[in-house]
Amino acid sequence: MKTTQRQLSSSFTKLCERLSSFRNGEDSERDLEAVFAYMDANRDGRISAEELKKSFNTLGDQLSDEEAEAAVKLSDIDGDGMLDFEEFAQLIKGSDEVTEEEKKRKMMEAFRMYIDEGEDCITPRSLKTMLMKLGESRTSDDCRVMIKAFDLNDDGVLSFDEFAHMMIR
Repeated sequence: MKTTQRQLSSSFTKLCERLSSFRNGEDSERDLEAVFAYMDANRDGRISAEELKKSFNTLGDQLSDEEAEAAVKLSDIDGDGMLDFEEFAQLIKGSDEVTEEEKKRKMMEAFRMYIDEGEDCITPRSLKTMLMKLGESRTSDDCRVMIKAFDLNDDGVLSFDEFAHMMIR
């Protein structure tokens, strides 16, 4: 789960880190249930991307539509487009029970968010586009430098394997 959180905004990552402190307390399940209930504004037992975004706004943090959708999509195990309590708890707590296959699938989903349609790698242009969607304005040169830091074969782009290596570092 930690790899999932890395590509999301610092606001989302900070909230997960704050909430993950619940995992060691005696009342951890009850605390997580309370947070989940707070975020589940319409009380349907699931958190939508919109509810996640509104919760952040209420807490004084900003989460873009893309970030909220990415958080839900990457944590949505059953594929219904929403987070139920178990998915939410796994996102916050992390889980050693996630299979290698599941980790690879989630990593591939994250990777695909950063590539342009029809491409099979992250280019400086596609990285710049995604960062702009996340509210981070970077120059093309900045993006080239970011890619170069993890470009193991010096081809100027990030393959899935290079991306995965970067995320588990």
